[in-house]
Amino acid sequence: MTVGELAVKYSLSSPSLPEPDKEITGGYAGDLLSWVMSRAKSGDAWVTIMSNVNIIAVASLTDASCVILCDGEKPDKEVVSIANAKGVNVLVSDKPAFELISEISQSI
Repeated sequence: MTVGELAVKYSLSSPSLPEPDKEITGGYAGDLLSWVMSRAKSGDAWVTIMSNVNIIAVASLTDASCVILCDGEKPDKEVVSIANAKGVNVLVSDKPAFELISEISQSI
């Protein structure tokens, strides 16, 4: 499934979607950035509540297919601008992480 397809299927907003055709090959959930950096895999859809600019660096380093902010967390304009410039897909959901992951895990 691609990031664009995931966004449509689960009604996720997409403040940054520079690479909608990027394939999702797995998933990872976590909020401790150093932990995510050492464990997330290339192609993962990363679910987090973190919305600061550092998520873009971590997503780039891990080659995550996208970052999905849950619990209604939204990135600010700076994060969106940097995400677009770096080619990092950022999606947003109002659902809690557990609920969102339960839904999308069946599709990936």
